[in-house]
Amino acid sequence: MVAMGVVMQMKDAAGPMAVGDSTVGGVWGHPWVLGVPVVPPLPPPTLWCPRSPPPLDPSQYDPAKSGYHPLRDACWGHGQSVPYLAVARTFERIEEASARLKIIETLSNFLRSVLALSPGELLPCLRLCLNRPGAASEGLELGIGESLLTRALAQATGRQLAQIRSEAQDKGDLGLVAESSRCTQRTVLAPAPLSAAGVLGKLREMATMSGNASSSKKIGIIKGLFVACRHSEARYLVRSLSGKLRIGLAEQSVLTALAHAVALTPPGQGWPPAVLDAGQGMAPEARRAWLEEQSRILKQTFCELPDYAAIVPVLLEHGLEKLPQHCGITPGVPLKPMLAQPARGVGELLKRFEEAAFTCEYKYDGERAQIHVLESGAVFIYSRNQENTTAKYPDLVDRIPKVLKPGVRSCILDAEAVAWDRTTRQIQPFQVLMTRKRKDVDAAAIKVQVCLYAFDLLYLNGEPLVRQPLSARRKLLRESFEEVEGEFVFATSADTRSAEEVSEFLDKAIKASCEGLMVKTLEVDATYEIAKRSHKWLKLKKDYLDGLGDTLDLVVIGAYLGKGKRAGIYGGFLLACYDEESEEYQSICKIGTGFTEESLEKHYGFLKEHVLAQPRPYYRWDSGAAPDRWLAAVQVWEVKCGDLSISPVYRAAVGLVDEEKGISLRFPRFLRVREDKKPEEATSSTQVAELYKKQQQIQNQQQAEKGEDEEFY
Repeated sequence: MVAMGVVMQMKDAAGPMAVGDSTVGGVWGHPWVLGVPVVPPLPPPTLWCPRSPPPLDPSQYDPAKSGYHPLRDACWGHGQSVPYLAVARTFERIEEASARLKIIETLSNFLRSVLALSPGELLPCLRLCLNRPGAASEGLELGIGESLLTRALAQATGRQLAQIRSEAQDKGDLGLVAESSRCTQRTVLAPAPLSAAGVLGKLREMATMSGNASSSKKIGIIKGLFVACRHSEARYLVRSLSGKLRIGLAEQSVLTALAHAVALTPPGQGWPPAVLDAGQGMAPEARRAWLEEQSRILKQTFCELPDYAAIVPVLLEHGLEKLPQHCGITPGVPLKPMLAQPARGVGELLKRFEEAAFTCEYKYDGERAQIHVLESGAVFIYSRNQENTTAKYPDLVDRIPKVLKPGVRSCILDAEAVAWDRTTRQIQPFQVLMTRKRKDVDAAAIKVQVCLYAFDLLYLNGEPLVRQPLSARRKLLRESFEEVEGEFVFATSADTRSAEEVSEFLDKAIKASCEGLMVKTLEVDATYEIAKRSHKWLKLKKDYLDGLGDTLDLVVIGAYLGKGKRAGIYGGFLLACYDEESEEYQSICKIGTGFTEESLEKHYGFLKEHVLAQPRPYYRWDSGAAPDRWLAAVQVWEVKCGDLSISPVYRAAVGLVDEEKGISLRFPRFLRVREDKKPEEATSSTQVAELYKKQQQIQNQQQAEKGEDEEFY
């Protein structure tokens, strides 16, 4: 056998496993009976090809290694389950890296090994990297509370709760506490090593649990996972369970790494794979350009079909080049919406669009609703975050089939759901809409009525429309739906090129209880840009024209104790924007205006439950603005400001405009709580930098063109 170049090895104890399997270690993992693992018979031996040497010890796995080889440097064998420790080691190397290119290379190396050795586990590995147990539309949320995690860790390790909490406060990371704690729970034999697919299966199982007994069931599962953890696995398991991986791995980097992996080590080659590096021999510049093109193909496809469960099987069967032929916009799979850039005046608007025809639409103060009508007649509604909100709007689900014109079999509609008073026949404020229940809504018991304002059509009868100009999409929209006053209407619009007409139309929008205008190109450069904040759409608010500045959605991360009339509650707050690349909250301003005494009492009542002993490691701040109380990042506020300025104290967008200084808000004023936004969906550091640069451009333009009418700025 040896002379023939074949080496016999015993198969690893973590064999392939379906995501929904009830065991942790995979087919060859040990199921638990009354807390004791039952050891199955030894698995059959695996024949190792000379091109596939015995796998490394998983604790020595290093996907950041220079000259990484997908087979020789992997820590598992062909056909075996991907060890969760390989995932954890990959996370370690990514967390240590600061350069985005190195992060992408490290993850790509790991995924190349997955593709070559265990392609069926690519999807579970991606889910773990994204820290999402399923698609956004599935509504599977982890976010297990620190209290429950602490209890599970205490039971698994035998340590006291107070001891664990104290160490967690000192380290600022319960994951590090879990890693340094030693499990004392006894078993007859050592538990099977964790597999990536097995861990994901447990995460999904916990995400679907509900009811009174769910907490104790979750603790039982988490204890079982903790007992089996090795090395850094506990650190990342805790972070995954809490919903905050915090390794600086953005989704765009995951997509790039996946594209590189599939391009370099193509799937579907059989065993052993003949091609492990398809870019070998290319000149560096040619290789870089080729990989960029592969990334572009995947990212464009993912924009149109943001569903890894749909894309991964196609990648494995057909590769990257044919991906667009098999994957596209599909009713039932929510798209990330196109978003608008803010415009600070009519003058800026006219200058940007120049000779291009554009339309102005009322900007309604409601909740973005993407309506999907399937060939079967089923209706689904999704939020701007791709969350399935169908259960929140049973009245709209009932209404949509009635407004479809004959011949419409399937479609995807972009609209705004707005609170509507049927008695006065007027739009109601956004806050009224937020009082509607989010789940288990009984159509007969609905108190807050909703009118749907439709403004775009993205898909119709099997044909995607996103590459057609807005004028064509709008025409099809109006031909496909029937208006019903107070229930389903098209967004009020006006096609114009006159500054005076835009200003007059804006006044009408404000009087109609709208926020302002959405201004969009009609013919030239007028496609629908999925998941992009585009300059083809500009939002114009009354505040901008009044010189009251921009509005931002910011996260509360700290509070200052009140004085005088505000004694005994919080009188001011530290706000932050969110940096997507580093996954950190960056301080941007202190705010103390815009509040009523009643609202301050309400904020205090809510936020005092989220006080931290010290700031999170992913808060970026300066001691010059340290608050009296640090708060968990759980709430988003919409804030208006006069303008933005460079600051040595606040850290927002540091390095994007100034190498050492950040950006802060001048004269910030609280507007409202954004209950429809998660903290990670707050205004990004990149957006803050863009707002600052735009402000500077306008100021420079005003100085250079003093003869120009400044009323609109």
